[in-house]
Amino acid sequence: MRDDDALQNNPHVSRLALQDLHAGLYSWALSRCDYNHATAEDLMQQAYVEILSGRARFDNKSALKTFVFGVVQNLARSQLRKIAIRLRIVRSHSADLRQDEFSEADESGDENEQIWQAVQSLPGRQRDITELVFCRDMTIEEASAVMGITVGTGRVHYDRAKKALAVKLATLGEHGVTSRESSRYE
Repeated sequence: MRDDDALQNNPHVSRLALQDLHAGLYSWALSRCDYNHATAEDLMQQAYVEILSGRARFDNKSALKTFVFGVVQNLARSQLRKIAIRLRIVRSHSADLRQDEFSEADESGDENEQIWQAVQSLPGRQRDITELVFCRDMTIEEASAVMGITVGTGRVHYDRAKKALAVKLATLGEHGVTSRESSRYE
């Protein structure tokens, strides 16, 4: 690496090396944000800012490619965490709205409340993926991305949630929840 090619705030990184990695890095950024080009471009820009400013410091402890791809991965995870936090805030505020909906509903209101209580009693990830899929109209893939987990892990949590809800709603069925409502989760 030539001295004039090294970055000022990250002396072990050369501009040419970053240029050589750009195409592969952009593809990686696309895959981290469900192939949304605008989001991938933002992610790339943020990664370059981190590297050029020296906030993400390369110390030759790994290959440059590994380091740069890791910077993009960490930034993508950070963005997903922010989205998940926003969803939790929306969920906490929408709980009040759901309570209003239940009180205004007719006889099916009790059933809806019991179903929602069954969903709320699920473990965290199962509850989150169930809510994202059923209440927020997301696919399992989208919900997994929001939660920052792999699609396979999302599918496992979704499957376990459906099985747990089927058992809970069958129990509630003995106490008044209709089979129509419980069949939604089977």
